[in-house]
Amino acid sequence: MRQDSIGILSGMGPRSTTPFLELVLDQCQIQYGAKYDIDYPHIIIYSLPTPFYLDREIDHSLMKETIIKSLRKLEAAGVSFIAMPCNSAHVYFDELKNSINIPLLNIVEKTVGCLPHTKQRITIFATETTLKSGLYQRGIIAASHECVFVEHWQTKVNCIISAIKLKKDREFILSLWIELISEVKEQGIDGIIIACTDLSMLSSATESGLNIYDSSEALAKSVVKRYLGE
Repeated sequence: MRQDSIGILSGMGPRSTTPFLELVLDQCQIQYGAKYDIDYPHIIIYSLPTPFYLDREIDHSLMKETIIKSLRKLEAAGVSFIAMPCNSAHVYFDELKNSINIPLLNIVEKTVGCLPHTKQRITIFATETTLKSGLYQRGIIAASHECVFVEHWQTKVNCIISAIKLKKDREFILSLWIELISEVKEQGIDGIIIACTDLSMLSSATESGLNIYDSSEALAKSVVKRYLGE
């Protein structure tokens, strides 16, 4: 098996780190049949506490500085490439990529690349930072899909993200999610991009009839493909 080391800069938010690692390990089983402990990759994980708050403006200079320092620490640790399972951090992607001398995978590109070839009405569930950046909107339109978002959905999305971060009762979180999904279906939406790693835990809780494009899963697939040299 290859000896390349995978770098994962996570902790954005902290509770998304473990689920993302599980997705990567699942992909090792799916893509190349990993079975024994020795079959899995060397992975160095940096769970990074960031100055991010749902209820206030981000200090972008401080955020970029914090992330760049952490990317360089992973690079110094000898990893071959880095995955960053945080959509909001991709607002600074070009600067982050240029701050290191190893590849940095792009979660937005990998997720948009999962969309079908036939035209769909797509919405995005993300933090306000990610949504306002337009990263996904541009990708959806460039892929010849229609991007639809109702403004008050963001308040509901924020409430769900906050509840997950605070580890509130799962039934409470699911009730908020089901209510939001119901509104989405009323708008004739075909698919949802889950563009916040904290929300990935809910992708399997979504009723059939909607296509779910989970950014965490898309990145995990790309991590293992990169590891295999594809």
